[in-house]
Amino acid sequence: MFPRKLLIPGEEIVLELRPHPVALALPALSLVAATAFAAWVASKTDGVVVWVVWAAWLAVVLGFVVPRAIAWWTSIFVVSSDRVISREGFIAKRSMEIPLEQVNDVRFEQGIFDRIVGAGTLLIQSASTTGTNAFDDIRDPEEVQRTIFHQGELNQQRSSGRAPAPAPAADAPMRPDGSSAGSAAGGSPTPSSPASPSVTTELERLADLRAKGVLTEDEFQAQKARILGQG
Repeated sequence: MFPRKLLIPGEEIVLELRPHPVALALPALSLVAATAFAAWVASKTDGVVVWVVWAAWLAVVLGFVVPRAIAWWTSIFVVSSDRVISREGFIAKRSMEIPLEQVNDVRFEQGIFDRIVGAGTLLIQSASTTGTNAFDDIRDPEEVQRTIFHQGELNQQRSSGRAPAPAPAADAPMRPDGSSAGSAAGGSPTPSSPASPSVTTELERLADLRAKGVLTEDEFQAQKARILGQG
């Protein structure tokens, strides 16, 4: 479990995952194979050879199986309201943190077997590091990708102090573009101001999030109405 004392004030954990158990498949197969081989050799011979075989078995266990098991047990992947965090290690620890505002792109890779078991590799490209950071054996990487995009959007809204625009009244007249027509004194519609370059950029970003499946159509329309209302 991620230590709550390491959270910054106001930060909340949204997603907390251990690596998928598929990460233990190779160590488990190695242990079974090494044990079966050592037992077979011990049943066919005796003397020094038996000691050598069991010494090799111990080397496999201590040099490969145990380190992989410890790495799995001590690894954790966290998406919070402010960061993406990866920690690993019991005695010697490794940690990586990527602020959500510096995440440029999130992708995932899944082979056929990965799709069957629900695991995959998450690829995060950020402005704070060089290249792309790969996180292996992530559970349901598509859902994790969607969560990171969504939290990034919420984080940006909090940073800019924006709040979702209120829904228009049911009886409010609608313009041809689908937006609500506000009324000035005398009941005449209030002319909308032209969109600035920053508003255009925001709309393009929202359209990209909708295309990636991060935002639903209703969420997209609500955010679009809010941005145009501020423009």
